[in-house]
Amino acid sequence: MLPSRSGGARKGTAAEESGPMSIGAVLNLLRDEFPEVTVSKIRFLESEGLVEPRRTPSGYRKFSAADVERLSRVLRLQRDHYLPLRVIKEQLEALDRGEEISLPGPTRPSDPLDAVDGIPSPSTGPDGDAPIGPDGPTTTRMGRAELLAVTEVDEERLAEWESYGLIGPASDGGYDADTVTVARIVADLGRYGLEPRHLRVVKAAAEREAGLIEQVVAPLRRHRNPQTRAHAEATARELATLAVRLHAALVRSALKTHLH
Repeated sequence: MLPSRSGGARKGTAAEESGPMSIGAVLNLLRDEFPEVTVSKIRFLESEGLVEPRRTPSGYRKFSAADVERLSRVLRLQRDHYLPLRVIKEQLEALDRGEEISLPGPTRPSDPLDAVDGIPSPSTGPDGDAPIGPDGPTTTRMGRAELLAVTEVDEERLAEWESYGLIGPASDGGYDADTVTVARIVADLGRYGLEPRHLRVVKAAAEREAGLIEQVVAPLRRHRNPQTRAHAEATARELATLAVRLHAALVRSALKTHLH
């Protein structure tokens, strides 16, 4: 049975009632829970060894109900836990061996930056309700091919984002959770016609805000007392929370002015 988002299973699905399915039929089934999934994403997951559909003599893919369930699990682990495909593959292989796996369970954000006025921060899951802790997926990196698949964009568009300084890889060539979040948001904005050149002002504003915060906490960071340096980090996060709240309030206020 195809698992639901809450971890249960949907009874009487088309996947159970039909035989082998085409990739188009699988896409229609998955889009109920994953509206942004595409044929190219399914093919990418297959190329990474996450699912292995049967092939007809003429080369067409035929997916079983178990394949659909597996794809659903992969997409859910990406969406709810931000796990990279390498880790997901290891999880699936462990399940195939009959082993139990543990996952960071979704919880309400406790850090003030994890949710500001209902706006998810880069340290939360894509739905704003699954913060990623220091021992969770934030410690992992996502490869370039995987980032392309997650954001549903091509290499040319990703390179454009990088050329405008909106995102960039770490020194090891991977992309951390914060960068993935930025990429997702930039991709979503692009669907409304907002191009990277339009977002330069947002990037510049964020850098100026970060610079202001750094000016405040810099003397504390340089202090010899470890407790004072720790206080600097807490102060930086509190100031960042206030800055995000101010930004959101100013945008809402400006919209009221423009829409009336």
